[in-house]
Amino acid sequence: MIEVRVAHLGLDQNTNSPVILLKERDGERVLPIWIGPAEAGAIAMEMQGVKAQRPMTHDLLKHVIVGLGGELRRVTITNVRDNTYFAELLIRRDEQMVQVDARPSDCIALALRLQAPIFTSDDLLNHSGTETGPPAPERRLDAESLKQYLEKLDPQDFGRFTP
Repeated sequence: MIEVRVAHLGLDQNTNSPVILLKERDGERVLPIWIGPAEAGAIAMEMQGVKAQRPMTHDLLKHVIVGLGGELRRVTITNVRDNTYFAELLIRRDEQMVQVDARPSDCIALALRLQAPIFTSDDLLNHSGTETGPPAPERRLDAESLKQYLEKLDPQDFGRFTP
């Protein structure tokens, strides 16, 4: 398994959809994963240290894991099939390890909140990843631009994503 980190969260210039870039820790390959706007908001808030007035879904799950004596050991981006990525949470509680199937965007949001490492396979990086090159002009996703983006969306847009 190859450890990756969140290198960037932005909008795909071609589709205007949120995309998260996971870069391998000890290399140059990048794995792009397109995600939904709500998940992008949750990830952006955590990356920028913005706290909601009330716990959001990922905060709730963080509190449930910790409150039950669990520890998020790692997140693994496991597979891609028909342009849909799959991931797992590995949670340790007492001496038991529990694997939970989840969307990569939810796994990443939790990993950021619980400072857990994120992994993927060498095969997935080779198949779906790209090498980093010179930076292209891009739109970085900050809290204000995300808010403006979300306000422009039609509620039907949320049903079109399969993160």
